[in-house]
Amino acid sequence: MLTSIAVIFLSGLLLSYVFRILRLPGLLGMIITGMLLGPNGLRLLDSSILSISADLRQLALVIILTRAGLSLDLKELKRVGRPAVLMCFIPACFEILGVVLMAPALLGVSIVEAAVMGAVLGAVSPAVIVPKMLKIMEEGYGRDKSIPQLVLAGASVDDVFVIVIFTMFTSLAAGGDVNAAGFVQIPVSIVTGIALGILAGILLSAFFRRYHMRDSVKVMILLSVSFLMVQLEQQLKGILPLSCLLAVMSTGIALYRLYRPVAERLSNRYNKLWVAAEVVLFVLVGASVDLRYAYMEGLRAVLLVAGALIFRITGVMLCLVKTKLSLKERVFCALAYIPKATVQAAIGGVPLAMGLSCGLKVLTTAVLAILITAPLGAVGIEHSYKKLLSKSQL
Repeated sequence: MLTSIAVIFLSGLLLSYVFRILRLPGLLGMIITGMLLGPNGLRLLDSSILSISADLRQLALVIILTRAGLSLDLKELKRVGRPAVLMCFIPACFEILGVVLMAPALLGVSIVEAAVMGAVLGAVSPAVIVPKMLKIMEEGYGRDKSIPQLVLAGASVDDVFVIVIFTMFTSLAAGGDVNAAGFVQIPVSIVTGIALGILAGILLSAFFRRYHMRDSVKVMILLSVSFLMVQLEQQLKGILPLSCLLAVMSTGIALYRLYRPVAERLSNRYNKLWVAAEVVLFVLVGASVDLRYAYMEGLRAVLLVAGALIFRITGVMLCLVKTKLSLKERVFCALAYIPKATVQAAIGGVPLAMGLSCGLKVLTTAVLAILITAPLGAVGIEHSYKKLLSKSQL
């Protein structure tokens, strides 16, 4: 396993550097690294590290979401208001609708199977979006209208909404029942996740005020609490809906609110952790991709991904109607909602594992969505924010 870890870091960093020289996002180089090293490529990664790939990806997500929470000022977010709420579910619903309308004709699947496929495609990637938005916040772009905060908040809840919808659609496709109680899980998981995160943040801020310790120790404690919340979601599955991702992010937000000096120092520590976590996350996402499936559907699947993005962008624009955002700023929000990677890598193979007839097509589409939208969204954000957003003079 140690050799595999070394290969992941060295190869991932090298290709990331090469792609940045070519003015392409470094994460694309990391994804390609995973594809080359993984079980569908040169097979240089040890099976032991692949067996814990999902846990390692979860670890990276915990780091980046905590980092986002520690930098998110609720006062700025409150100024956004209604659009932040709408961005949590309207774009995903539009994209799912688009896939339901197009997939039966393009890929020959049923309406229910198309809904499963749409749910897989419907989530944005916090691992791509969060680092970009944090960078934009640090540079002061879009701060006057809290645009990065709007995207951060919407993207974090968007994933929760889509994953719950995906669970219900796969149950229906497998012959199960979907009722109103399933939809109730969405707001319940959001509320319980935020409540748990706030409680954890309150307790941690009180603990850190009373007991003085090095910031590195605080980071270890915060990471451990985050891991316990992730495990709690698994333990409560089927009993009480809980979003661990929102809980993790809310913990950071509460710490920022209650003990800002410590939150800012911890945010800097998490920035350093992300350097390693980013490589692990995207290389392992790439290792989960099998391009052989992509050749089976080819152009039709690409057309579906492109069409779904048009529906998604339409949903984003609808969320921003009657806001103070200019046309350029709305275009930026639409670009920021394009990238997909982590959720698709995590759930894209679930229908196939369940034995659903659409499983192979769902996986193919998820693979193509990653390869198309992750670099497209990352490049779009990186090369447009200085042109589309105004810089604060503060």
